[in-house]
Amino acid sequence: MPEEGLFKSESAQSRDEIASYLRSVAEKLEQGDSITLKTGAESVTMDPPERPTFEVKAEREGPADGPGELSIEFELEWDENSESAEGGTGNLEIE
Repeated sequence: MPEEGLFKSESAQSRDEIASYLRSVAEKLEQGDSITLKTGAESVTMDPPERPTFEVKAEREGPADGPGELSIEFELEWDENSESAEGGTGNLEIE
């Protein structure tokens, strides 16, 4: 299935700044509000359904015998015009 990039932002941020962005997203989710992502003149508004799929990944990219790049990715996913997503692999715990 082809993928269409609707918005992307990438910049170095402090841990506090990142936490603030994540709190804003969490508040929008709790309130059932849409989420607008904006940088400069570029913006997109998304309206997650009541039960989207929540995907969390921890990855390491790079050579097996040398330093690489580590990442934690959080993704909300749903079908357009759908009120919920199916599936799941159990309860996620973040400690």
